[in-house]
Amino acid sequence: MEKIKFILKRLRRFSLSNMFKTAKKIAKKTRRNLIIILIDMVFCGFKYQAGYNDYLEFEFYLLNSKQRKTFLTAGINNSIIKKYNDKQYWYVLDDKIVFNKTFNKYLKREWLDLRQTSLEQFEKFTKNNQVIMVKPIDDCGGNGVEKIDVEKEDVKVLYERLKHSGQVLIEEFVKQHEEMNKLYSGSVNTLRVFTICKDKGYYLQGVLKFGNGGAVDNFSSGGMYTFVNDQGVVIAPAIDRNDTVYEEHPLSKQKIVGFKVPMFEEVKKLVCEAAELIPQVAYIGWDVAVTENGPVLIEGNCYPGVFQLRPSFSQEKTGVLPLYQKHIEI
Repeated sequence: MEKIKFILKRLRRFSLSNMFKTAKKIAKKTRRNLIIILIDMVFCGFKYQAGYNDYLEFEFYLLNSKQRKTFLTAGINNSIIKKYNDKQYWYVLDDKIVFNKTFNKYLKREWLDLRQTSLEQFEKFTKNNQVIMVKPIDDCGGNGVEKIDVEKEDVKVLYERLKHSGQVLIEEFVKQHEEMNKLYSGSVNTLRVFTICKDKGYYLQGVLKFGNGGAVDNFSSGGMYTFVNDQGVVIAPAIDRNDTVYEEHPLSKQKIVGFKVPMFEEVKKLVCEAAELIPQVAYIGWDVAVTENGPVLIEGNCYPGVFQLRPSFSQEKTGVLPLYQKHIEI
């Protein structure tokens, strides 16, 4: 039944032209027949709840049926969210002010809601924090997130501008761990860490995100990502939204595979504890930064995306579904 619902929903949003573009891209890359690829795409949609973007991103054209069964597809991910995440509680994660209030213990930084802050309070805050991060309450993908050096601003003008633009969450700038700076110092590089909360919080997997010329590490804003193992060691090259593969960071020249995230055990402990504060939203993708004093929460996502190692990056060509099934009824 869930498969049928997913397929019907996908059909409503279906773009035949985009599907053909994706199939042509794969046909050119693999030198395979376009019609055969299109037929296989449709088959994978019904069999594995895999859209054509899944088919491309997770390289289903390289996989046999046994391997395909191990991949978490968009359809399966949606069914997990529907089953484990109560929509009535999504606002706790979607509204960044509510999020900060709920998980304040794990933020470990000062912050303000500008809607309830006077100019005098804002001036006092900026005197103590010369660099701040400003964010809209309910946007995503890094939209509206801005790093501001207050010394270069007229504080009164800045106060009015931020209120007018809706960038009303003001936070102390996170100073990341020196090891994370080695990877890329222009952004706060974060981990997307997935948890499931049943009787307690369980760690599922971790993805490392970092910037590339910009002040944020979001994939949609020019950043890139890769994967870490359970010890926090990077196990694959990074990719960006243009599908460019990076063995080393183009700016810092830091080798990516083998890079070790500091304090990774503390990261896992933090997200598992935080997950237990909101069991009504049991499946969460947390964004976590690592400072010299330990990990801190940046935000949480009640509709976490699908991340898994590309088959061409590994010998096993196995997705994360078997790992998820240890803790999640799918």
